[in-house]
Amino acid sequence: MTLQISDGSRVRTLTLDRPDALNAFNEALYDATAQALLDAAGDPTVAVVLLTGNGRAFSAGTDLLEMHQLATDPDFERGTHGFLGLLDALVAFPKPLICAVNGLGLGIGATVLGFADLAFMSSTARLKCPFTSLGVAPEAASSYLMPLLLGRQNAAWLLLSAEWVDAEQAREMGLVWRVCEPDDLLAEARRHAEVLAARPISSLVAVKRTMTEPLRSEIAAARERENAAFAELMGGPANLEALAAFAEGREADFTALPPGW
Repeated sequence: MTLQISDGSRVRTLTLDRPDALNAFNEALYDATAQALLDAAGDPTVAVVLLTGNGRAFSAGTDLLEMHQLATDPDFERGTHGFLGLLDALVAFPKPLICAVNGLGLGIGATVLGFADLAFMSSTARLKCPFTSLGVAPEAASSYLMPLLLGRQNAAWLLLSAEWVDAEQAREMGLVWRVCEPDDLLAEARRHAEVLAARPISSLVAVKRTMTEPLRSEIAAARERENAAFAELMGGPANLEALAAFAEGREADFTALPPGW
């Protein structure tokens, strides 16, 4: 089981549940989360989805060991939905999505907040978009959504630096809405989720649709640009050095790469 699903007061809670892997997304977790969002979208008894993580991480992003297999093994079997299917489900999700960032969030564990209608964060949690440290490009339409959400310079630092952002910085940037003490996080997120869930689902859907519809074409265009850049960079010298360094438990050294990399 990679994903816990529970219901209460018209709120469906999805808990990423690979704590030993810091809730990193392998193909199985991408599939489970995407399918859970699709199921919640079509379930007339669900008004709001709350996404959180089990253990000390929200999500460490894509499982890098599996990512290395994807980059080097042409026979590696992909999941039904995968990363792109999860993004499709997030873009199309018609109901309020609330994220409760309980711990470390890297990669998709941070960029998913671009799709959150409300985001809560533990005061001890931290976020990172590690794209440049992995020798790859942005993902999840973050190149569009983050400047829109945070402003250009905050987004530039987040996406270019591959540095950690703490909870207070995230709140100041506008990446999250509320910062809570760790023991209060889930209760506070659920309290707000239940406020929304008490409203008519038809009205919640209409409000979200009118807010997000103008963004859809730009999100799609950003994803195309990102996918093209990612495909160009994945498996390139910088990416292979980053993945090898991770597998070997060392810091990546990009100084010896060919010019331009």
